[in-house]
Amino acid sequence: MAPETAYDVVTKYHRAWTSGDIDGAMNCVADDISCRAPGGDLDGKDAYRSFIGGFAPMLTGIGDIAEFADGNRVALFYYPQTAATSTAPAAEFFTVTDGKISESVLIFDRLAYGPPGQD
Repeated sequence: MAPETAYDVVTKYHRAWTSGDIDGAMNCVADDISCRAPGGDLDGKDAYRSFIGGFAPMLTGIGDIAEFADGNRVALFYYPQTAATSTAPAAEFFTVTDGKISESVLIFDRLAYGPPGQD
């Protein structure tokens, strides 16, 4: 059996967290992960778990746009669908080290994921 590629690790992580399996997602993440995200940087698995675990329950669906892999680096572009929006794109750029996600750069419009507007 061939070892998992960086793309395999990221795909497993993404499928897990977007389906609400936070434990499964965290199995793909290094203990010392660093994440640059709108609103602040996250350092360590506990901070990352809290961040992802806080957002995942809001998902109503996921719309994939594109994926790119280059060695140990993987980029995903997708639409995280929530009650507030289904058209605001997100992008993540991952670095995988020793079979775990060690770095993430997450880009999205924070305001788009606020509470739905009142009519």
